[in-house]
Order: sequence, then structure tokens, then C-alpha cells
Amino acid sequence: MDDLEKKLNVLTKIAHGLNERNVVWAVGASMLLYLRGIVDVFHDIDLMVCESDVEKLKEQLLPMGVLAPPKPDQQYKTRHFLEFVIQGVDVDVIAGFVIVKDERDYDCPFGPEQIEEYLQLNGETIPLQSLRDWRRYYELMGRTSKVETIDRSIPVDGKE
Repeated sequence: MDDLEKKLNVLTKIAHGLNERNVVWAVGASMLLYLRGIVDVFHDIDLMVCESDVEKLKEQLLPMGVLAPPKPDQQYKTRHFLEFVIQGVDVDVIAGFVIVKDERDYDCPFGPEQIEEYLQLNGETIPLQSLRDWRRYYELMGRTSKVETIDRSIPVDGKE
């Protein structure tokens, strides 16, 4: 099994458990860009989750892998940031996302209204977060190459 196949396999196992538990979640960041066909590669699985579902998600993922100790980052004041390693794949979980830019906190909470579409992968439903949300997040984070990549993928009339 190659690296990509391994990551997608881990995602479908996670999706199965989260969907069974009715957790409100979605794929974000570079894996979102990959699944939308915008980039050819991603390094880890980034999951956005409603703050009210963090404990359910944690209960689901803990038996599947290892939870790394927290590593604070001054660019973020995210209320829940969990880093798991599941079958050798890095899985980041973000709830209550807060980005700090120019000494200002930008609260970017995740909710069901931010799920833009669903795709089927190995028989599991995978919710995808809004591309426009991630464009805004990347802009706040100063990730200009990601912003430009997303901008190239959005048609001129602004409709996806």
C-alpha cells in the first residue's frame, strides 16, 4: 500500500466511526485541496470538528492511534488542537480555530453550515469544508501560495 492509499484508508476508517457517532466534522486544509482536485499532494489529514463534538471524536480516535502532547504555537489560540498518529499517518484535529494576525484574534469556529459538499470514498461519506473558508484561513495565516492556488481554482464569476 502506497503512502496516498494509506492516508485515504485511515481517513475512511475515521469517517466510519465519526459518522456512526453523528460527529459534525469535515476535511480541511491541504487534504481538502487534494480531494477537490486542486493540488496533487498533501502531508497529513486535517479534520475540522464542532467544539461540542470534540470529546466524541477523541473517544473514537484514541483507540485507533496515539495522541501527541500539545505543542503551543503563538500564531494560533485554537481552543482544541489534537495531533494523532494513526497507522503511521498524522491526523490533526481542530475545533474552535483561532488565528492570530497583527495582534488580533480571528475566531474561525467550525459548524455544519461550513460543509460545502460530500464525497464517497471506500463506501464512506466524507464531508468537505468550504474552500472559501480555507482561502480566508490561509490568507490570515500568511500562506500566500495556498491563497493563489485556491484563487486559480475558483472560476472568474466567483462560483465554484
